Amino acid sequence: MDQNLLTLMKTSVSLWIIAACSILAVAAALERVIALWGFSGKAGALADAVGRALFRGDLDDARAQCERSGSPAAEVFLAALVGLGTRPSGLAGRPAPEPTAERLGAAVERERQRTGLKLKRGLWILATVGATAPFIGLFGTVVGIMSAFQQMAQTGQGGFAVVAAGISEALITTAAGIAVAVLAVVLYNAINTHVQRLTLQLRLLTEEYLELVKELWPTLSAGARAPEAGRGGRAAAGEG
Repeated sequence: MDQNLLTLMKTSVSLWIIAACSILAVAAALERVIALWGFSGKAGALADAVGRALFRGDLDDARAQCERSGSPAAEVFLAALVGLGTRPSGLAGRPAPEPTAERLGAAVERERQRTGLKLKRGLWILATVGATAPFIGLFGTVVGIMSAFQQMAQTGQGGFAVVAAGISEALITTAAGIAVAVLAVVLYNAINTHVQRLTLQLRLLTEEYLELVKELWPTLSAGARAPEAGRGGRAAAGEG
């Protein structure tokens, strides 16, 4: 059987494609497992640290916590903090609108959706392999059977015994395609379920974060304006 498989690998392009698909599927699954490892713990710890900093009114520490964190959720929390600490320039000479809790909430929600898309990155590879590998195997089997019958026609000998070996080798391609497809589908379902759980957790953390920002909005907005007022006063004194 091993010898037949090695011989078939030398002549079957479909088996090489199936082998490449299996390697690609395993690599994509490993990449997602490594990328998602510890997401829950890091996101929860970051949410607690940023929340404590906001309660103290320390925007600089909250931003530093996000910048030091290796969690993908850091960009979500940082979206509101950047809006609080900066005043974007207006377009076409118009003054930029002042940040409000609603605008910051919209920015945080957009960043949450971007992070959710990043969590799903690469899953399309597993879905594609799971859907196409059986057809690649079936194509290889059909080609193998056609080749076996062509050999029978060339030799002029008939009977099932003549084509049995070629057909059995060709069916290996179908079996390999189904095996790779099952592996890819199992990996896809497992990782996709985990991603959905993480996405829900991120949504809950984001909602709690937005509630905290809206609750502390008067204090946070006043704290963000104070440094700017100080810088403006010093600049005026320097000009005087």
